[in-house]
Amino acid sequence: MKQLIPFALCAACAATQPVPPALEDTCGAVDNAALIGQDATALEKVLIIGMVRVIRPGDMVTQDYRPTRINFMIGADEKITSITCG
Repeated sequence: MKQLIPFALCAACAATQPVPPALEDTCGAVDNAALIGQDATALEKVLIIGMVRVIRPGDMVTQDYRPTRINFMIGADEKITSITCG
């Protein structure tokens, strides 16, 4: 139990980032939902006007929130696992 106390204190001191409120589909993620489960190469065949970010496992990404940016999460198997705004 004594070993857990420092971790609890560190967690309480950690800087927290403000979480943006849940918004409607501001980036067109729903329009691209058919891409989920497809290979990441499917993105090469789709015209998306605006900011796009492709995120693979282990990629470093900024924490800035841009409601009009579309994020494509790619799994280890190179398939699109999810699409979000931000």
